[in-house]
Formats: sequence, structure tokens, C-alpha cells
Amino acid sequence: MSDRTTAAETLAAGAPAKNTPHVDAGDAGYSKDLKSRHINMIAIGGAIGTGLFLGAGGRMADAGPSLAIAYAVCGVFAFFVVRALGELVLYRPSSGAFVSYAREFMGEKGAFAAGWLYFLNWSTTAVADITAAATYAHFWAMFSDVPQWVLALIALAVVLTANLISVKYFGEMEFWFAIIKVAALVAFMLVGIFLVVTQHPVDGHTPGFSTVSDNGGIFPTGMLPMLLVIQGVVFAYASVELCGVAAGETESPEKIMPKAINSIMWRVGLFYVGSVVLLALLLPYTAYSGDQSPFVTVMEKLGVPGTAGVMNLVVLTAALSSLNSGLYSTGRILRSMALSGSAPKFTGRMNKGQVPYGGILLTAGFGVLGVALNYKVPDEAFEIVLNLASIGILGTWGMIMLCSLLFWHRAQDGRVTRPSYRLPWAPYTQIVTLFFLAGVAFLMWWGGGVGRTTVMLLPLIAAALVGGWFVVRGRVRAIAAERQDALR
Repeated sequence: MSDRTTAAETLAAGAPAKNTPHVDAGDAGYSKDLKSRHINMIAIGGAIGTGLFLGAGGRMADAGPSLAIAYAVCGVFAFFVVRALGELVLYRPSSGAFVSYAREFMGEKGAFAAGWLYFLNWSTTAVADITAAATYAHFWAMFSDVPQWVLALIALAVVLTANLISVKYFGEMEFWFAIIKVAALVAFMLVGIFLVVTQHPVDGHTPGFSTVSDNGGIFPTGMLPMLLVIQGVVFAYASVELCGVAAGETESPEKIMPKAINSIMWRVGLFYVGSVVLLALLLPYTAYSGDQSPFVTVMEKLGVPGTAGVMNLVVLTAALSSLNSGLYSTGRILRSMALSGSAPKFTGRMNKGQVPYGGILLTAGFGVLGVALNYKVPDEAFEIVLNLASIGILGTWGMIMLCSLLFWHRAQDGRVTRPSYRLPWAPYTQIVTLFFLAGVAFLMWWGGGVGRTTVMLLPLIAAALVGGWFVVRGRVRAIAAERQDALR
């Protein structure tokens, strides 16, 4: 019996449909092994990743202490996006997440675009993560002579193996990854606050507001650099939507999701903005660089034996966590698309552990291309994929907000019922967020360099989506017709 038939029979049998006649065939066949603690820590892990642990160093060097403002602004919009997704999840939980909602509110064309933009996001983010993992590993002398591409390949192989076993293994791995990241950030912030309060010197500098005022103030290089790093800051929040995907594999999303999503806002304020403020108070912005995690930089400057190595291990964990999340989420998204005909058939296959291994392997295949990128241009690999991933993120977030806006309109017409957990200030929140995302794309182009090149690829990406749709539309329509026949 196919997944499509199973879904159709479920609807025909009169199962509750959460105020909607829409049933996503891609939701069938999953286990419900993710518990409340998994979802909560996945939400935390999604808000703390490579973008903070590695990317903050180079962005601090470019924008100075004003980076904290960029993190705060982007954090607000990230919260709007995940809150909008949360409302949709409580309306109808789905492992296909926003791709499933795009299918319901925008049709198969919208689902096709949303899914492949998400794949662009995570396939390139996977490259960024294995690049970051290899960069972190070079911190230790025992790995310094190992080529970066070899370390990248090892990181990919380890995480891929764990992801293919079962969702329970993914949940446990992500749970402990998140525990490590949170514990490390809390420990760093406690140490940082102690250093600031006691005025203990760090590399000859006295921590405090004088570190900022004596080195050009909040905007040492002007306001423009702060605006230009925003696209990189958006990348730092790239995983916040992951908890929406994971909701399809938990027993009680209506109880778990609101708490997990609401806590994202204070996590952003505490972990992102708070840690960047401390970094600015502890050392001049010129002490940081894109070649090393800023947290490792501080620990090295303190000169406490072993602390830099421990912090480097933590940021390595963050990179592996992000890679773990990317493989997980794209596997589920691609399966939802495959069962509607808009992704290759093999990406819809599941193994005995109820894991959609086809989609995971496709994403990992692009990770292998990232290994080749690390072989050819190891010094530029992270920056190249960071910009490509940012385009995917902007597209994904834009699709989520469009789905939320269309959902709101349908609720106004009485065709659907909004859950009690809602995105505040709709529809203005969606509209403002969409303008913000368009502004980030403009800033990428305006900044020149790799960012401008990436934005200039948008017509090519659009052409690929249009061409891809014409390739699959026949299969999509045939599957849709089959589904309708099963309902009769």
C-alpha cells in the first residue's frame, strides 16, 4: 500500500483533519519518537549554531560592537517567522512543514518552489557546517597537518550515519548537542560577566565600556558595515524553523510547540545579543577575525590552560549539530515533495527505522561536493556557501510568511479556523517581515563582492525553478488525479 493511498484512506475514513480537508501524503509512515525535551532542545539548538560560534568573529571585525544591534533586529524577525510557522503547525502538524502549507495555500507550484529553496538553503549550509567543523579541528595540533577536505569528509560521514538510523537517534544527538552548546554559552557568559565586573585584564585590555569607547564606539567603522553584515546574521538564525518540521514526529505538538517557540525570543536576547555584547566589552573588535571562533579568541587571550581547547570542542559540536539538523529536515521535506511528484522518487523512500533516507542521502551528496570545494578553495569555501545559503534562507522565510498571510486571509473568509496560538499583529507582521527579507537581499547586492554575485544568480535560480516545474508537472498532476480518485 502506498503512502498516498494510506493518506487518502485516512481522510475517507473520516479522521479529524484539524479544520482542513488537506491531507499531506508525506506525513504517513513516521514514528512519533520525539519527546518534549527533544523539541525544546531542538528549538534551542536551532537558535544557536555555526553562524554565532564561527561567523560572529569575522562580523565583529567588520562591524564592531554594532553587531549586537544587527543580531537583535534579525532576532525579532526570526521570531516572527517561527511564530508564524508555529501557528500553522498548531493548525495542522506536518513533517512537510511549510512545503505542506505552501501546497495547501499556494498549490503545487508554491510547494515546489518552497521545497527546492529549502533544499538550496540546507545543502549549502551542510557545506558551511562541514567547512566549519574542519576549520575548528585544525585548532588542535594533531589535526593541523590533515587536509581540510579530509576532516570535512569525516564530519559528514559521522553525522550522516547517525541520521540514517532512526529519528530517536537524531533527537538524542540533537538534545545533547544543544545541552553542550547552552552550557558552554552560559559558562562563557558567567566568565565574561565576572571579568567585566572585576575589571580583570584580558590580553592587556581592561574589560568594560571603555573597551568600546576607546576603540571607535559602537559604530567604529560606520553604520554601513552593520547593515552589510545583516545577511550573515540572518544565516545565524537559519535553523529556527526546524522545530516546525520536527512537530510532525511528536505525539502532542499542541502542548509542546507553543512553549518551545515562545522561549526562542529570550534565548535570542540572552545568547546572541548578550554574548556579542560581552565579546565587545572583553576585547577590542580588532582582536577578532573570521579565521577563529571569537569565543576561542577570548579564551586564548585569557591564557587559562585548556579553556580554549574546550571552547573549540563546543563550537565543533555546534557545527555538527547544524549539519545533523540539515540532514534531518531536508529528508522530511524532500519526502513530502516526492510523494506529490515534485522531487525524485527515491527521496520518498524510508528505511526500517522510519527514516526518509533518500532525501538525506541527496543532501549528503551535495555535502560531498562541499568536500571538493574545501579541496579546491579551502580559504573561501565558507564565505561562498554562506551567501548561497542566505538566499535559500530568505526564500524559505519568505515562503513561510506568504503561507501565513494566505492562511490569515482564508481565516478572514471563514474557510479555516486560526488556533488560539497566533502570530501577533497579523497581517502587518507578515508584510513587514517580507519587506525586511527583500531589504536583506538588496543589502547583499549593495555590499558587492560574493554577496552581489550571489544575488545576481537569482534569475538563474528562478529559471531553474521554472524549468524544473515544467519537468515534473506531468507527474505532479498524475499523482494529484490519483489522490482524487482514491477519495471518491
